[in-house]
Amino acid sequence: MSHTIPEKQLLDALNWRYATKTFDASKIIPETTWKTLEETLVLSASSFGLQPYRFLVVKDPAIRKQLQPHSWNQTQVVDASHYVVMTARTAMTETEIDRFLDRVVEVRGIPRETLEGYRGMMYGSLLSPGAESRIPHWAALQAYIALGNLMTSASLLGVDTCAIEGFAPAEYDAILGLKEQGYASVVCCALGYRSTEDKYAGLAKVRFQNSDLIKTV
Repeated sequence: MSHTIPEKQLLDALNWRYATKTFDASKIIPETTWKTLEETLVLSASSFGLQPYRFLVVKDPAIRKQLQPHSWNQTQVVDASHYVVMTARTAMTETEIDRFLDRVVEVRGIPRETLEGYRGMMYGSLLSPGAESRIPHWAALQAYIALGNLMTSASLLGVDTCAIEGFAPAEYDAILGLKEQGYASVVCCALGYRSTEDKYAGLAKVRFQNSDLIKTV
């Protein structure tokens, strides 16, 4: 079964997408559509397949209101249908790696011993001396992969998005209790439907020429 969509459909969706500045607070993403978008987060690629992140869907209006002042007072935080705080692990241990390998055994039905080589490779890369300081950045990069996947998928479903890096991570972490959970906020994404009053919706998309950005060697 082919899952390919027409090239034009993909490019039309990406050209339609823009960083939505004003959301229509009265328009809510249908539950079935949202569940599909959640699946795109789960299905995102990650290094080793370890998924060293957690996605917090902030529904509570009071918590969103708390977060807004620490987000340059951007209205998307409170007006968007859904607001996702993407968090990444601040450390990796044998427990996280072995839990993932247990999941591989469960899903694929293979003997645990066949994964010893893979286990050793992950241990060497992520638990070797000096690796600890690199983990937060490595995990954050994986969260950004998921962000891109979410935004592209949303555009194909006609859902507007705005990635938000303009926020105070330390304040978010405190409000959401992330440090105690071993995570730190990395980037956020507001999702919903654009307001007819958003002046940015009709602006031409500005990009450099393909030849400026893509080189073949």
